[in-house]
Amino acid sequence: MWYVIEGYDGDGVLARRLEARADHLARLVALRDAGRLLVAGPCPAIDAEDPGPAGFSGSVVIAEFESLADARTWADADPYLAAGVYTRVEVRPFRRVLP
Repeated sequence: MWYVIEGYDGDGVLARRLEARADHLARLVALRDAGRLLVAGPCPAIDAEDPGPAGFSGSVVIAEFESLADARTWADADPYLAAGVYTRVEVRPFRRVLP
């Protein structure tokens, strides 16, 4: 089943985000390579493709897992959580309709 994983950035965490980015992306690449990633990306804190020093308000991942518990376990191991980028993470089931 598909799950939405939404991480919410704290204030002033852009430097921490950049430091942990390579490890964060490596996990997403592994999901992609396994055919389990629908979409992933950050949410700019302002209405701009590149928010510069404004940074990001969080990230969204939609990926396939065996269960909600597995999705939560995966989300809890995110390097952005360990680095203090995310203040909270929400995981919920997602039903893909389109495309």
